[in-house]
Amino acid sequence: MSVFGGPGHNEAPDRAGLRTSLLAWFDAAGRDLPWRAGVEGRRDPYRVWISEVLLQQTQVARGLTYYDRFLQAFPTVQALALASEADVLKAWEGCGYYARARNLHRAARQVASDGRFPDTYAGWRALPGVGPYTAAAVTSLAFGEARAVNDGNVRRVLARLYAQAAPSETWVQAQADALLDSQRPGAWNEALMDLGATICTPRSPRCSDCPVSKYCCAFAEGRPAAYPAPKARAAVQAKEAVAVLIGGHTHAVLERRTGSLLGGLMGLPMEVVSDGETAEQALQRLCERLQADHTTLLGQVTHTMTHRRITLRVYAARAPLPLRSVADSALSRLDHKALELDVRRQAALLTSG
Repeated sequence: MSVFGGPGHNEAPDRAGLRTSLLAWFDAAGRDLPWRAGVEGRRDPYRVWISEVLLQQTQVARGLTYYDRFLQAFPTVQALALASEADVLKAWEGCGYYARARNLHRAARQVASDGRFPDTYAGWRALPGVGPYTAAAVTSLAFGEARAVNDGNVRRVLARLYAQAAPSETWVQAQADALLDSQRPGAWNEALMDLGATICTPRSPRCSDCPVSKYCCAFAEGRPAAYPAPKARAAVQAKEAVAVLIGGHTHAVLERRTGSLLGGLMGLPMEVVSDGETAEQALQRLCERLQADHTTLLGQVTHTMTHRRITLRVYAARAPLPLRSVADSALSRLDHKALELDVRRQAALLTSG
């Protein structure tokens, strides 16, 4: 019987027992991650901050590579503050959601100007791009402030502990606040997140290995994977676009993109196919803008970003425009896929020759 008071249970939660069990497991089995180096509650706030922002949209396995690369480029907040936005975006290349990198850069400049990191939740929330989750994570992990985090892993663990099918953000935060170990807030937050990432996983949770299964209503019911109920997913919006490759996959005409999705990145000249327009008409509009001609279809690539799936037709073209080094420019994954078409074309020409 769960002490969390699932359906038909009226006992008060044994929070002390839960905390003891989960923290003992975490001390023995918590993940060894580079940003966790240092004394609990007094870690390097810069490294904690970078890791938390990076892992918001990136799994840890991939995030480790990106984290190392970013820290090599900008080992301190001062180095990040002094960098150009182009260099920051290049170091962030492949991570996606590039607004995170731009906000990191803006916030680093503010921290460098202030001469110190803020050491409170309110201070972190005042930085550009820092939301409640990041502020709670950094202040609990680096400064020992008693702040509970609320992310996808925490939501899933708490939903199962309480057998809550549709936990709202307000509900999750309230339960996380109530369960927080005020003596070890950083360790507690990481323990909840590690439990969700390694044992209390979305599919096939490993309840036999869970240190807190005896406290779990969903486990008591015998159907932990039923909680929380799947969220309704927003429909993916399909978009068509055309792009031209002037030059080749190592040096090409590149333009700086605008907008929230890929703003600040460089990319092949591109036009979205408007409603009621054909791809050929969009290509003509693009070529007129660039004064390009001799277009030849290289192929087509697709890429999904957030709730948008782009089908991009890529054409080789000629135009009297300066070429830029691809290796020195921050490009989206979509553009790298497009450039791969030229790599294949060159390989085919060599084979045929």
